[in-house]
Amino acid sequence: MELIFLGTSAGSPTKRRNVSACALRKFGAKRWYLVDCGEGTQHQILHTKLSLMHLEAIFITHIHGDHCYGLPGLLASAMMSGRTEALSIVAPQAIQNFIEVIIESTELPLNFEINFQSLESLDTLLEFQHFKVQKISLSHRVASVAYHFCESAIGLRLDIEKLKSDKIASGPHWNQLQKGLDVEVGGQMLKSSDYTFAAHTPRKIIISGDNDSPQLLEPFSEDLDVLVHEATYSQQMSDKIGPEPQHCSAKALAEFAEQQQLTNLIMTHFSPRYQYPPSKGLLITELEDEAKSHYRGQLHLANDFDTFRLTTSGQLKLITRH
Repeated sequence: MELIFLGTSAGSPTKRRNVSACALRKFGAKRWYLVDCGEGTQHQILHTKLSLMHLEAIFITHIHGDHCYGLPGLLASAMMSGRTEALSIVAPQAIQNFIEVIIESTELPLNFEINFQSLESLDTLLEFQHFKVQKISLSHRVASVAYHFCESAIGLRLDIEKLKSDKIASGPHWNQLQKGLDVEVGGQMLKSSDYTFAAHTPRKIIISGDNDSPQLLEPFSEDLDVLVHEATYSQQMSDKIGPEPQHCSAKALAEFAEQQQLTNLIMTHFSPRYQYPPSKGLLITELEDEAKSHYRGQLHLANDFDTFRLTTSGQLKLITRH
């Protein structure tokens, strides 16, 4: 599985960071999924190998502009690229209204269908080609969610020992069993489920929208491989903002990750106040140091175009940095 960060700034872009967007795909797959689509996301995609022709679904966490203003331009570009395949959008109902107004007022003749699923009416798992997806309600100034992605369509491995124990000689039927097919051999029906097992444990990733209470993710943290979550401020800045900051501090997020013993934590959605050296203002390293003082797992601060790969054994590796 791969995570490709297309925007990591909160509220407004900076010279180094665009606003929120993150791509997810299975390693080597053409099909991919987009979580949030801040203004300029289609420009960010041009710097990657991702294609709008193979985008299977867009997931919007909430209605704030830095998470959705890029949708009209992206849809228009997909149309002008010749896309005809239907596109799924999972989002608050207001996003559908937003899109429909843009389509009507700008006379945008989309030549592909949009399959819209409103978050307000979503109470079951959604199944896509590579993932099962569940929403998690969060705490923010407006309704906001996280998306829990659980890998599906995992390959099978043959239980060679059981095959040999049952005296089932190798042959083409082994290959059929591994593909999940039941097969008849010598008048005996062999069930694939009896002679195969999953190649690895399904990998699980949460990509969160804006959220001031990471504890809301606790029921979904068991066996979680990666948490992607905002760390908009330091704790000191959060305290200055007041008792209801609406965003998460690096400290609060790190304490939650440590409490849940999460293996991999990726922080994103940084306030534009925080810059890299030699800036004389607030430094992004302040957020990193604060998180590290409360979390002992593997910590990453996402930058635009960072690509992370999650192996089948649960190791998270930074593959490319722009």
